Amino acid sequence: MQGEDDLGGLAKIMALMRAVSILVVLMHLYWFCYDFFEERGWTLQIINTILHNFNRTAGLFSHTIYSKLFATLLLGLSCLGTKGVKNEKITWKKINTALISGVLIFYFNTYQLNLSSKASAYLYIFSTGLGYILLMLAGVWMSRLLKNNLMDDVFNSENESFQQETKLLHNEYSVNLPTKFYYHGHWHQGWINVVNPFRATIVLGTPGSGKSYAVVNNYIRQHIEKGFSMYIYDFKFDDLSTIAYNHLLKHSDAYKVKPKFYVINFDDPRRSHRCNPLNPVFMTDISDAYEAAYTIMLNLNRSWIQKQGDFFVESPIILLAAIIWFLKIYESGKYCTFPHAIELLNKKYEDVFTILTSYSELENYLSPFMDAWQGGAQDQLQGQIASAKIPLSRMISPQLYWVMTGDDFSLDINNPKEPKILCVGNNPDRQNIYSAALGLYNSRIVKLINKKGQLKSSVIIDELPTIYFRGLDNLIATARSNKVSVCLGFQDFSQLTRDYGDKESKVIQNTVGNIFSGQVVGETAKALSERFGKVLQKRQSISINRNDTSTSISTQLDSLIPASKISTLTQGFFVGAVADNFDERIEQKIFHSEIVVDAEKLSAEEKHYQNIPAIRSFKDEYGNDCMRNEIDINYRNVKTDILEIVKNEMERIANDPDLQHLINKD
Repeated sequence: MQGEDDLGGLAKIMALMRAVSILVVLMHLYWFCYDFFEERGWTLQIINTILHNFNRTAGLFSHTIYSKLFATLLLGLSCLGTKGVKNEKITWKKINTALISGVLIFYFNTYQLNLSSKASAYLYIFSTGLGYILLMLAGVWMSRLLKNNLMDDVFNSENESFQQETKLLHNEYSVNLPTKFYYHGHWHQGWINVVNPFRATIVLGTPGSGKSYAVVNNYIRQHIEKGFSMYIYDFKFDDLSTIAYNHLLKHSDAYKVKPKFYVINFDDPRRSHRCNPLNPVFMTDISDAYEAAYTIMLNLNRSWIQKQGDFFVESPIILLAAIIWFLKIYESGKYCTFPHAIELLNKKYEDVFTILTSYSELENYLSPFMDAWQGGAQDQLQGQIASAKIPLSRMISPQLYWVMTGDDFSLDINNPKEPKILCVGNNPDRQNIYSAALGLYNSRIVKLINKKGQLKSSVIIDELPTIYFRGLDNLIATARSNKVSVCLGFQDFSQLTRDYGDKESKVIQNTVGNIFSGQVVGETAKALSERFGKVLQKRQSISINRNDTSTSISTQLDSLIPASKISTLTQGFFVGAVADNFDERIEQKIFHSEIVVDAEKLSAEEKHYQNIPAIRSFKDEYGNDCMRNEIDINYRNVKTDILEIVKNEMERIANDPDLQHLINKD
């Protein structure tokens, strides 16, 4: 009842204002057309006295414009409280026509007062009245439209816009991205502050959504500027590697010890360093060999990720692990490389099993194979061995052998005494072959960087599903205290689930603290919308009949960023959330904004980018290119090494009475 009384009182005030406005117009006409009214005897002394007093105290009639402006002001205020039936045919075009016509007729008819004919008074009174009516009509129509402004926002943009972070929160680890966001009908400048990158970051987005350009590239640049050691998986080599190389040239002074830049590139040995991921120095237990074998085999057989624990999945992994550990303990690991392991695996299984089982630490490890061999289950044994041989045979490549048998650097990239920026390059046309070898580098690096007392480091994996990164979930969960930042880029959650399995995919999704998402669709968009929560939003319904308009406004909780909005994001626009710290609180962690990239500045920088230099020239003393010859020699040396190992080991077993029982088991 109180609300109805208030509305009724407001309506009376509006009506009074309009009446006063009309009265001011009549007073204006009486004053400026006095001769016209006097000729007809329509004047009164009391009115004259009142108007003269008005003019003396307020100057209301000292010029024609003053009284007209006062009347218009009162009319405008009265229209704010106008009630009436909404007409769907009312448009802004009609309102503007009435408003402009009214202003022109009402305010610019003063010249008629200077005309000497009697008709000028009639014309002035008529034009002033017509102009006032047009202004009143425009005001009433406008007020009726403005009252229903929620109906004009058909995409609910106003309800779903929200205040975002506008302060720059900067620290020695942070990644800070400038943004533009829409709120209350205006665009505002803001910041996305990743103040704790060690809580891991996911960058999602369909191809072309801008995730690398706007986010991943910024992680590379800003972390180099802040002195991070870095590991970059460059799926489309050398897009990310070129950025890292040139930014390091400009900002090497950010490091106490200047880092060295290393590249692993199987396509072009001239532009690749050599590194042995199975370096025996960093393999302290047979479980290290098992982890390496696991990574290799699951990268070569992605379907095995869903079948971990199956007999025909575990058997080839165990066989490869035994071979790797044998090479580690044989002659102090002199031949412990991945190419040597491939070559040894492809020798006659009778010789391989005889040699391996002659070592007590491997005998129990190979019991599934020995049981099949001794029990005469040749079909089972051949199946177990073939499961390892066939996929690994695809990796027999002289160039791959060359890169993986050298020792230009070690994989402890965050060693404070020898910091490194390491870029490993894949090739979309050969990813099935290269991913296994590169996955081996990944697994070794995860082991080596997640230690205390090391330099802060950044692991950046773009297009994550193209490679199996074993131990990634554990790295995200445990590496925060060791200052390891992880940034993962991929297209959507279903892609991750397909290539990593449901369990590991869920762990990765649920343990990251910072998330960026460009345009994604389907279940990924729904999951993100739920993650961002709900907010109180206005809802309006209108019922129009012949005599009245009924408007109902209500509120309800609804998605802050609905899945439909995430599914239609423009290139460069991102939604997401960031994590904060105890001493760096971020009140508004969620964002929905455009990440501002200074395209002109970047374009100018890229024009001066240098190509990653060649590592080796492969020239002989006469200046001839001998790359193919050197690589082929290395390839043959690996094969020769394994032949020598098999020959020497079989002779050792034959000459040892305690081991002769291993020969001719078949």
